[in-house]
Amino acid sequence: MRFLVLSALLLLTLHAQIPPPDSSIRDSYTKYDYRIPMRDGVHLFTSVYIPKDVLSDAKTYPILLQRTPYSVAPYGADRYPSNLGPSPLFARDKFIFAYQDVRGRNMSEGSFTLTRPYKPNKQTPQDIDESSDAFDTIDWLIKHVPGNTGKVGIWGISQPGFFASASLIESHPALVAVSPQAPVSDYYLNDDSYHNGAFMLAHRFRFYQNFRQRSGDPALPTPPVAAFDFGTPDGYEFYLNLGSLANAEEKYFKRQQPFWTEHMDNASYTDYWKSRSIWRHYKATKPAVLTVGGWYDAEDPIGPLRTFNEVEKAGPLSKNLLVMGPWTHGGFARGDGDRVGNVTFGSKTGLYYREKIEYPFFQHFLKGKGDGNFAKAWIFETGVNQWRRMDSWPPPQAKASTYYLAPQGQLTKQSPATASNEEYISDPNHPVPYLAHISVAVRGDYMTEDQRFAATRPDVLVFKTEVLANDLTVMGPIKVDLKVSTTGTDSDFVVKIIDVYPGDYPEPTPLTTPAAAQPANAIKMGSYQQLIRGEPFRGKYRKSFEKPVAFVPGQPDRITFELPDIAHTFRRGHRVMVQIQSSWFPLTDRNPQKFMDIPKARNSDFEKATQKVFLGGPDGSRIELRILE
Repeated sequence: MRFLVLSALLLLTLHAQIPPPDSSIRDSYTKYDYRIPMRDGVHLFTSVYIPKDVLSDAKTYPILLQRTPYSVAPYGADRYPSNLGPSPLFARDKFIFAYQDVRGRNMSEGSFTLTRPYKPNKQTPQDIDESSDAFDTIDWLIKHVPGNTGKVGIWGISQPGFFASASLIESHPALVAVSPQAPVSDYYLNDDSYHNGAFMLAHRFRFYQNFRQRSGDPALPTPPVAAFDFGTPDGYEFYLNLGSLANAEEKYFKRQQPFWTEHMDNASYTDYWKSRSIWRHYKATKPAVLTVGGWYDAEDPIGPLRTFNEVEKAGPLSKNLLVMGPWTHGGFARGDGDRVGNVTFGSKTGLYYREKIEYPFFQHFLKGKGDGNFAKAWIFETGVNQWRRMDSWPPPQAKASTYYLAPQGQLTKQSPATASNEEYISDPNHPVPYLAHISVAVRGDYMTEDQRFAATRPDVLVFKTEVLANDLTVMGPIKVDLKVSTTGTDSDFVVKIIDVYPGDYPEPTPLTTPAAAQPANAIKMGSYQQLIRGEPFRGKYRKSFEKPVAFVPGQPDRITFELPDIAHTFRRGHRVMVQIQSSWFPLTDRNPQKFMDIPKARNSDFEKATQKVFLGGPDGSRIELRILE
């Protein structure tokens, strides 16, 4: 199956291991390779698969296009993939499928730019961006590919999702349906690279070991080099021994990996990032849009929500639809979707999405089939494990409800009358891990992981409600308002929202898959502390992400931000828990707790700090949930 992978890193690996061709694809489609000219003279390599009955029976079909920075493998007019389109449903139903290496990647000419900035005022043919490349590609395809109906759809997952989003801007008239799936929308604002100013260390380090800029002319993808040798199966150990980010540059990248270097040179929200914020440019989009995301997406949790919201704000001229399900990165496109890690969902959510949502969407807008009676938002509500069809997202009937952090680890509806504080010592040389077990890579299922290991640490504050007498349904973003101080001049504050199961919670039905496919860390679910949502916040950005400001040691200050949306019901008999800590390693890089340019920090810069979280009184720390009655 093409491009349907857990992460962009896996994409790079899997493209080098294309499965044997499915004879049904070869029997039903003829493959053509084209070099499509762009307005500036650059040619982009595009593989097109045309149903054989276009010539034999004069049939016509719409075009489904994917533009990717990874690979359109298999290369060669006589080589075929095992499947075409977003799922096997599409190849069986028949479309014309087109796959394109984007500018500067593999067999396409030009130079590649990571999330290339959009140019709103194009004056000459040299003024190009991904929107213009999509336009020129579609224009060429409908004029030169035989048997097309003149209608085009685009889809893509992760970075290909970014290219799908870009096609919405100044879109070609033939483009009628676009599905950005787990799309990159803003690498700095809570997608792959930075979350609230904290660098997503383990994911980005591993990804940029493999995703490299091409040198020289267009060429077939090189065979994969030997996997990076971490020297240990323990990512916590590797990154702690690595030391500072400066050591990563000096020892491993040596300023020979421009994508990593650009990240290190832009640790604040600079013009480099702002120019790449594709979401700023949606204006009255014309194609129908189906944006898809997963509640447990470790790479792009905010991209789908931001894409949907910004298209909606800009006044779309066609349908603007959202799907959010219980999936990891791209999990909707593969497998049953009935579990993530230790947590099960009681149904095959991935199959439901592919058969009941994605396929009918493209069928309707590209082929005119079906009644087009689509929900504005298909939302999977975790906790009770059910799909909801909604007229808007978030639902307006979900009302804000404040919960206060209180003494003795309480989370209450009433603000404590007396002001107090809780404190802990944060030591960046002994950071809080994001997992209780060993893993060298960022596990895709960490967003449902048990947090009991963290709750027992002295550098983690824990607050929880009483046992819930009734179900508590939360839908929408979660607002965090912390009053804090630090003895340092900078500190991170990580906030996690957790569902605490009762001690007698029943075990899930055993899987029927082989033992090797069972979760490696399966544990008893009684008293399980399931992570529902968590985000770091780098304190020096509390005023703005553009201009960091140091803390005054010991002086109370305020941090306010939002955790990405959830749709979760905390069941009767459960508790809501909040955990607060100052490291989340190696998911995020370590803060030296000294106000400075962190990518240039040295090992000697990392210092302990005493953190205080202030409770009670008129301005005590709190969170705000949107409760659906």
